[in-house]
Parts: sequence; structure tokens; C-alpha cells
Amino acid sequence: MKRTLPALLVCASLLVVAGPPAVAAAPSPVSRAVPEPVSYPDADLVPGLSRALRAAEQETPGRAPARGQQRHTEYVPRSEAVRHSPGPVACSRSTGPYQRQAERYLGREVDGRQSTGDCRAIRRFQQAHRIAPASGFAGPVTGAMVRLMRAKKDPNRAGHCPDRPERTVCADLNRQLLWVQQDGRVIFDPVVMRSGAPTMETRTGTYRIYLRHRHHISNLYHTSMPFAQFFDRGEALHAVYDDIYQGPGSHGCINLTWGDAQKLWELLKKQDVVYVWGRKPSV
Repeated sequence: MKRTLPALLVCASLLVVAGPPAVAAAPSPVSRAVPEPVSYPDADLVPGLSRALRAAEQETPGRAPARGQQRHTEYVPRSEAVRHSPGPVACSRSTGPYQRQAERYLGREVDGRQSTGDCRAIRRFQQAHRIAPASGFAGPVTGAMVRLMRAKKDPNRAGHCPDRPERTVCADLNRQLLWVQQDGRVIFDPVVMRSGAPTMETRTGTYRIYLRHRHHISNLYHTSMPFAQFFDRGEALHAVYDDIYQGPGSHGCINLTWGDAQKLWELLKKQDVVYVWGRKPSV
């Protein structure tokens, strides 16, 4: 895949003695790129929390962010947001883009139409997975959570990730999921990831981890990249502080939640394989 000069410079500047000459140093943009729907977070979601956590990490790079279950903000149509705000969240009348996927997973009639029963079932699913607002609208975040839950049993059912005797990180850009397998056995269950944004796509192929830096700081953006594990000319697996479901994507790196990135850090070593395939969906 050809990359423009700015794209190649996104994650590069730290020289190493062996391996590729440059190291990724690009955090993920946090701007949101959904033109028509708007997010409708619950009142207890604090604006600016991501920035505050980043600042704290840069001041004390060994300190983990605040613990606790993070809520994931769903995108809902503007008409739904206006109808709900500022009162309690009501059941959505709209049919979301992932209605059929949600119906199939939840054992509902797969007709792609929102019914009262569908909305209640989707709301319960959203509440169980801390998706806000839990309005029953099957938007992108709900769709991504459905994909994750469906992949839990057998993430490599389609056989895209090769079976190897060594630890292999499987990064599925199509589903935006990541897991680790060895000898055909999953040793790290699938988790949600966030790959490169349009024009900054994560490169596909087979790589090996060549550098690990627990408290890496971006040389270009001066932003923390916790648990950074570099695998290709500066592209790395690393944690982010903002909601993993938000924003158009990274500058090419593979983003993970703090907890998932920490567990992956404890599991992987240098020279472990990273296999990336597919293409990030446009929606």
C-alpha cells in the first residue's frame, strides 16, 4: 500500500540499534467524524476527561488512568437526541444501521424494522454493555459490540489468521477486532481495536514486534502511548485514553483500551508475530 510522505512521518523519529529505523509516535485523533447523527451521552459523562487523563499520564507516566467501567457513547439521529433531551432516555422509534445484526444476535425476528420488542431487547443489551444512551437505537457502537460478542466463541472461524506454532496477534481490520492465537488455540480472547483513519490506514501483512516501550511518548505530538509495541515502520499496538469506539481512527497504529493493552503487554514479547488483514469499514 502506498503512503504519502506525511503518513510515513506520522509515527517516526526514535532511532533503534537493530530492526526498523524509526518508531511510531502518533496518538489517535479524537475528533468525531459522523456527519448526520449526534452523540447523546448520559449526564454523568464528563467532557474533557480524556484530556485530563492524558495530562496526568504525561506528568506521571507510570500511573494508570482511573479505574472503573467506561461508558461507550452511541451515535443516535439528531431527532432522537432532541426528543430525549433533557428528560429520561425513551425507547427509540428509529431503526439503526445495525438493526438486523442486533436482531439476529438477540434472537429477534430479522426484519430490519424497529418494534417495541426489538427496542426493549436492544436496550437491555446496551445497558449490559454500558452503551449510552440505552435507547434501543442500533448505531455503530452497538453494532461493534454485537460483532465482538459474536466473535467470542471462535474469532478465527473464517480462517483468515494463520495457525502458527508461535504467538500470533490477529488484527482483523474488517471487524476491528484483535486476538492472539498459538498452535490454532486462542490464548487472548478477541477485543475491540481501532485502526488507522481514512488515508492513514494500518498497513496489512505479516510483521514481528521489534520494539516495546512501556511509557512511550510521541516525538511528533508529545502525547502518551502506553504499552507501545511496535511492529512495522513505526506502527504500534498501544493504549488510548478516549473511548475506543469514538473518532475516525488512528494515524496507522492499532489502538486498544488501557486494560486490553496492558494484558497484551504482559503476554507478548519481542519477535512475536503480528498479522494484519482486511480493510476498515467506512461506517
